[in-house]
Amino acid sequence: MKYLSWRMLLFVVVAMGIMVLSSIPVDAQCSMCRAALTSANNGKFLRNFNIGVLVLLVPPVSIFCSIFIVLRRQRGNGTENSE
Repeated sequence: MKYLSWRMLLFVVVAMGIMVLSSIPVDAQCSMCRAALTSANNGKFLRNFNIGVLVLLVPPVSIFCSIFIVLRRQRGNGTENSE
């Protein structure tokens, strides 16, 4: 069982590495925001706006991951003692 968890962890790390290395740069904003911001011609403001959008993504992802971990631990409590 321990071998399977290490194997799964290695798979997840390799998959994330491949996704990060093969991704192309994208702007984290909708097309309407992009159109409004590009008319200003202020590159620094546009970069900071992109970072702000990504920062706003952190709380929902954290909440989702926390719920997933709690559910995974609850489900795992009944099956871990079968070793």
